[in-house]
Amino acid sequence: MRIDRTRLHDTVLAGIVAAASVAVFALYGPDRLAAGMRPPDAFGVALVLLACAPVAVRRAWPLAAMCAALVPETLLSALGYTTGMLGLSCVVLLYSVASHRGLAMALGALVVTLMTYVLSAVSGPVRVGGWSEHVVVAVVLVAVWGAGRSLRLRRAYLEELKDRAARLERAHAADTRAARAEERSRIARELHDVVAHHVSVMTVQAAAARRVLAADPDLAREALSAIEHTGRMAMTEMRNIVGVLRTDARAELGPQPGVRDLPALVEQMREAGLPTQLLIEGEPRPMPAGVDLATYRLVQEGLTNSLRHAGSDAKAVVTIRYDPRELDVRVEDDGRGVVEVSRRSGHGLVGIRERVALYGGILSIGPLPGGGFEVRARFPLKDGQ
Repeated sequence: MRIDRTRLHDTVLAGIVAAASVAVFALYGPDRLAAGMRPPDAFGVALVLLACAPVAVRRAWPLAAMCAALVPETLLSALGYTTGMLGLSCVVLLYSVASHRGLAMALGALVVTLMTYVLSAVSGPVRVGGWSEHVVVAVVLVAVWGAGRSLRLRRAYLEELKDRAARLERAHAADTRAARAEERSRIARELHDVVAHHVSVMTVQAAAARRVLAADPDLAREALSAIEHTGRMAMTEMRNIVGVLRTDARAELGPQPGVRDLPALVEQMREAGLPTQLLIEGEPRPMPAGVDLATYRLVQEGLTNSLRHAGSDAKAVVTIRYDPRELDVRVEDDGRGVVEVSRRSGHGLVGIRERVALYGGILSIGPLPGGGFEVRARFPLKDGQ
């Protein structure tokens, strides 16, 4: 059976207060009493014990316990007994109300205690003590009440600190989860872009090698060599991406691809069978690394879609235009644009849309009026970029 330690402590405190109060009450024998006051007797001791008993429930019902203790205290004064001091139980209970209840209830308890003391002092059969003693009693009551309020405020402050720490911990955990989700999404986009592009190129080259294998073995060997080269490039890029996730070894990190690598990408697409032209308009200048990578991935995804869906006779044009405050990136082809729109809206273009939105860009994807398909993005650039 589990013991309620709080109730046990309050019960022990009630016993200590009762013993101290009875001892003080008994000290005032006939030789120390003022004229007209009743000496200690069994009935008076019983009233003292009744005044101390509510201390045992001071935390559960502090105000009710204080009111219950004031009744025998008032009877002691009204019948001419003296406790030799302000009732110790009432002091403890006033402190309990101030430290465990709100301000309004605590103020009410203080007022009731002061009024009860004044009533007992003026209505008793014998008036003892002067104004200085009454002032001391009032100061003691206010000081005890203030100590209780201070404890309550400190406890509330500590609870607020704990609650704030818990909220900060939850917010940190939420931020961590969001960061992990964003990182997973970023890695998924990178893996998709790398795998989709290189596998598409390898598939086209493998189909070309199969068609010319018997008629032109030399051309087939060139296609197989291109497949091998593309596969090695895919493995290298995937190794760099997955290496970031490794915790047991240092990843071999290299520079991320960017606009400077577009000529090589265009040449790769030409070798894969998609005639591609790269146009640079305006004065090239450095740009943020994220925009640089997003530009490369957008061109890579756009050319990959053209290679897969535009048709065997299609051509592609990549245009990079540097404006004073904007970078305009376009990938156009003259293939089967309208027919293939639904097939082109895959995960790759969704990832490109996320990349462009991340850097405040505007993305447009769709068929061209005269036929073909276009993927276009405009990235805002600050002055000096």
